[in-house]
Formats: sequence, structure tokens, C-alpha cells
Amino acid sequence: MLRNEHNDNLLIYCDHGNGHIRTDEFYGQVKKGDVILLPSGHAHEYWASDEDPWTIYWVHFDGLQANQLIEELDFNAEQVIASIGQQPLLASDFNRLLSLRQSGYRHSVFNYAAALTRQILYFLALQIRSSNTLQRHNFNLDELRSLMLENIHGELDLDTMAACAQLSRHHFADKYKKLTGISPVKHFIHLKMERACYLLDTSNHSAKQVSAQLGYTDPLYFSRLFKKVIGISPSEYRRNLRG
Repeated sequence: MLRNEHNDNLLIYCDHGNGHIRTDEFYGQVKKGDVILLPSGHAHEYWASDEDPWTIYWVHFDGLQANQLIEELDFNAEQVIASIGQQPLLASDFNRLLSLRQSGYRHSVFNYAAALTRQILYFLALQIRSSNTLQRHNFNLDELRSLMLENIHGELDLDTMAACAQLSRHHFADKYKKLTGISPVKHFIHLKMERACYLLDTSNHSAKQVSAQLGYTDPLYFSRLFKKVIGISPSEYRRNLRG
């Protein structure tokens, strides 16, 4: 894609694979888990890698709140790419946004699309700030998140995460919570529940089947955990999704 003129803001999230981005002042490679922000007025070019072509989500946005939302993302003037790792919940939100194309051109649909776009941007702002904080304190967030995602269908204990960060169990847990506001084990559970949302969004699998895919042998325990994290039960989540 090549644009010499660009009259709105463009956000791209790379879900898999690799690609490239070029502006007048920047060139960089894009990898899985990267976010690209291209503000209005910036000519740009981006393309998929030949060896490992990317899968990307993107949204163009504009409006009275656009500049404020861009400031929340905490990109500096020269920054085009931020790394936040794989985010199943983000992919789920993009898929939900894409599904609105089938809902017709009603005001309620456009209002929901705008609200969902704001939600995506605020979620990204939190992830980018967290990633920047961890990197400043020599935490390899991508490596830790990759470890969590590799074990998303099973179990992952604190000792294994601490070994990945090359810290003692206690020091790792204490530092991780101070930097992110959440314990590493709880973060892992949240990622599992995000994955559960994604599976409920994109498949017809029952809550029991989703529970099994995420390594929970007790569906009732999974449902209680899902409600504690998401706020509603898996069945309520699916009903709300499908109206």
C-alpha cells in the first residue's frame, strides 16, 4: 500500500508474520505483536514480507477526539511502531468491528463502531505504556508474553516465568506487580480469559469445549473464573455478542 496523501489516522496491528513500513522520516520492519500508528498528513508505504507475510488488522479513524486518543497512545513524534506482543482480546475486538459491516447503515451501528474503536485505542494505550515501562526496567515483555501464550492451553507456574526473566521467584513477582499493577499469575489468567473471549467470538464451541481447550478440566471452575475476570458468564458473553 502506497499513499502520498493521507487525510485520516491509520492504526495497524500485526497479528502474525512480518512486514515493512516506510514514511518520509522512518523505515522499519514489523513483526508479530507490533502496532503501527500513522497520523493524518503523513505519506507512507507498507507491505508484507515475502518470506513470512503478515496478517494485519487496521482501522482508519478521525473526529473531534482523534488527537486526544492519539496522545493517549504515547507515541512520540518519531515513533511509528510499538511492540505489545500478541493480544487475543485485541484481535477479538477488531473482528467484532469488522462484523458490523453486516449490520446495515444505522446510527446505532455507527455509534457502536465509534465506541468500539475508542475501546481499541484505549486498550492499546494501556498495553503500550505497560510495555514501555517494562522495557525501561530491563523486562523482556515480548519474551514473557510469548511464554504465556505458548502455555495458554495449559499451565504455567511462577518459577518458570521467573526463570525466563532470570530473576528469583520472589524478586520477579514483586517487580512485575510493581511495574504492571498485576501479578504475573493473574496476568496469565487474564490472557487465558482473553483467549476464551476470542474462541467464543470466532467459533461455535461450547463453553465446556473452550474450557477444555484452555486446559481447564472443570467447566464450572472455568465459568466462575471467566465471570470473575470478564464480569459475566461465558453464556451471557455469547448472548450479548450475538444479540
